[in-house]
Amino acid sequence: MSTRFNFNRRAFLGIAAASLAMPAFAQDAPTGNTGPQHNISSFRMQDWRPHFDNLTNGAILCDLTSRAVHYWSEDGTTYHVYPSSIPVSAELTRKGRTEIIKKVDGPTWSPTPSMKASNPEWPDFVPAGPDNPLGTHALWLSWQYYRIHGTHDTRKIGRKSSNGCIGLYNEHIAQLFGLAKVGTQVLVM
Repeated sequence: MSTRFNFNRRAFLGIAAASLAMPAFAQDAPTGNTGPQHNISSFRMQDWRPHFDNLTNGAILCDLTSRAVHYWSEDGTTYHVYPSSIPVSAELTRKGRTEIIKKVDGPTWSPTPSMKASNPEWPDFVPAGPDNPLGTHALWLSWQYYRIHGTHDTRKIGRKSSNGCIGLYNEHIAQLFGLAKVGTQVLVM
């Protein structure tokens, strides 16, 4: 008796979807000091000391090379690393030290004058909501027009895709928003 399998694209996609639904297995972290550590996304864990003199008000490092945002709490007990989007070009990239001057839950968005000049078809204003380019939360930096914010377009994360800001997944900016405070020091490098 012979069994015939009709293996077509639909059957393949069904098998692929079923395999994706299987539980993921946790990775065991090495014990002891084994040198630089990496999370499963291959972002290198950072120590705050080469970048900041202290952790007063906490610290955020925006690493443009690895496209990651690192956060350390003021007492040094909390550390998080988040994948991010970065500016599309060197001309739009600002590097150096700044700080958080304002936190906004449900930000609105307006294009900068240079963005509007380059893209006159863009709206003058986008209210808070699911289509807002700043996502669910935004941290205003002391530099005019620069923010660390969420994004509704998750394809942007890990890419050169912004007009100067640092973008995070909405769930990550919500967590960072809860941890950071006005006065948190920020280094973009």
